[in-house]
Amino acid sequence: MKPILAILLTLALLPLSAQEEAPYHIFSIYFGGGSHYIDGQQAQELQQWLRQFPELEDYEISVHSHTDDIGSKEYNAWLSRNRSEAAIRKLMDNGVLPEQISIEDFGELNPVYDNSTWEGKLKNRRVDIILKPIAT
Repeated sequence: MKPILAILLTLALLPLSAQEEAPYHIFSIYFGGGSHYIDGQQAQELQQWLRQFPELEDYEISVHSHTDDIGSKEYNAWLSRNRSEAAIRKLMDNGVLPEQISIEDFGELNPVYDNSTWEGKLKNRRVDIILKPIAT
């Protein structure tokens, strides 16, 4: 019985240790079907969001691009790559150096939302820009 109690206590404490991790921040840019165009409003919202982080060099910056599952895997990989490149151009327009950015193009793989619904498809057409503080 004691080993089970120890396991339960360990599991109960896991969320506490996860909370001690430095927080990360996500900004999502959404796209129309088949598009990698970032409109002026989204570019302005990205700029405003980035202003919250005056010391961007203190963050790891990741760009994760996604698509829905309409079209071939090859097409969605191409589209995902183009979405990442569009987001990187906007980041560079805001003073982020390209060497600060890591990229993961998921295409239609690993969808966060259900691609069997129209709403899920809309939400999967995005790039997530993730800022995670660099541990000092």
